[in-house]
Amino acid sequence: MKTFLEEQGYEVKGEICGCDVVAVRGSEPPVLIIAELKLSFTLELVLQAVDRLRCADLIYLAVVSSRKGRDRDARALRLCRLLGVGLLAVDPKLRTVSVLVEPSPYRPRPDLQRRAHILKEHKIRQGDPAEGGSTRSPIMTAYRQRAIACAEAIGSGVARPRDLKHLAEDAGQVLRRNVYGWFVGEKPGHYRLTEAGAAMLKQRSSTE
Repeated sequence: MKTFLEEQGYEVKGEICGCDVVAVRGSEPPVLIIAELKLSFTLELVLQAVDRLRCADLIYLAVVSSRKGRDRDARALRLCRLLGVGLLAVDPKLRTVSVLVEPSPYRPRPDLQRRAHILKEHKIRQGDPAEGGSTRSPIMTAYRQRAIACAEAIGSGVARPRDLKHLAEDAGQVLRRNVYGWFVGEKPGHYRLTEAGAAMLKQRSSTE
């Protein structure tokens, strides 16, 4: 899927704001494609498409190619056309993508706030650390990346938010909110790592 969209000139990243694959091309305004991945064509996959219609320019549903599955059912193809979403059949062995239905220009009322949130996350996330469709490990969001950077900088010592500004502009908020339980106040305005934070760094070093 990533190769398929990149060949069309899109910058592609996985697991953005609950979407399996997000592809962006251009800047003013950007073209936003969302693709949802499943092993087969299911109602849940269709419902995901309906949920994302208001914030994307184009929606693709991608399923593993089959001979007699729903992806070959004429009713499923008609449903995709009615919704205005595309349907792709992916062959993992041949690493090919077949377009079964092209997304149509159907446009529901846009959700501009959610669209802006997805585009912002795509822009500020460093690299593409989250594989689209993965559920086995925590999603590496841009916020998590900043929290890890702060934790690595603190290490076994103590740091102030202003010491970490070069890593995260919102370093103070990251330390105070402590979403992952990695930080604790040592004294006013100074933070160190908790046992959970130290364990996280140790685990990262062992997997790198």
